[in-house]
Amino acid sequence: MTTILHIETATKVCSVALSLNGELTQLQEFKDDGYSHGEQLTILIQKVLDLQGITVQSLSAVSVSAGPGSYTGLRIGVSTVKGLCYALNIPLISVDTLQSMAEVASILYPNSVLCPMIDARRMEVFSLITNFELEILKPVSADVLDEDSYSDFEPFVCFGDGASKMQEIWSARNIIFDLELEPSAKGQIHIAYQKFLNKQFEDVAYFEPAYLKEFYQAPAKK
Repeated sequence: MTTILHIETATKVCSVALSLNGELTQLQEFKDDGYSHGEQLTILIQKVLDLQGITVQSLSAVSVSAGPGSYTGLRIGVSTVKGLCYALNIPLISVDTLQSMAEVASILYPNSVLCPMIDARRMEVFSLITNFELEILKPVSADVLDEDSYSDFEPFVCFGDGASKMQEIWSARNIIFDLELEPSAKGQIHIAYQKFLNKQFEDVAYFEPAYLKEFYQAPAKK
């Protein structure tokens, strides 16, 4: 039996899933504009383990959202996963945040081109574009968008917290917007299980998330 814990903290969503042999068994999620992942993450982890009736010693591996996304959120997730993997001597598996979002969307929007987006401030987003078989059409990048961005890929489905600021600007284009579809740890399950079978593991000591941009701290309010 392969039991994998999946952790997603790249955005305002804090999500934890548990899978058995590549199938979802438990899912707990929390969303907070204040990024309270540090307080919520360990609670959600314990909850999925309790609901499954197992302890951390039963885990075969842990997967984590590898970015891009919030600097703070990614640091919390990766630090937690490193601690678990080091203490339990089990593999660490990284999953690209945008690819895991596309995994979830592919079930809801079969036969569609998919464009997951994560807000990167102002008119910039982190994005990926895949076809309906999840083959990459545009690799992960940080892009400054305008009225005509990604026109070569239309029609497509746009989702994630970066999609909302483009909904009005792209309203006349052949684009479906799903503002309810957000990152979830369940999107990691298929990718993480395949990586586990292929022994595609990260170095627990040296693994770092893919930030794509330098850390930005907003100026203090007067």
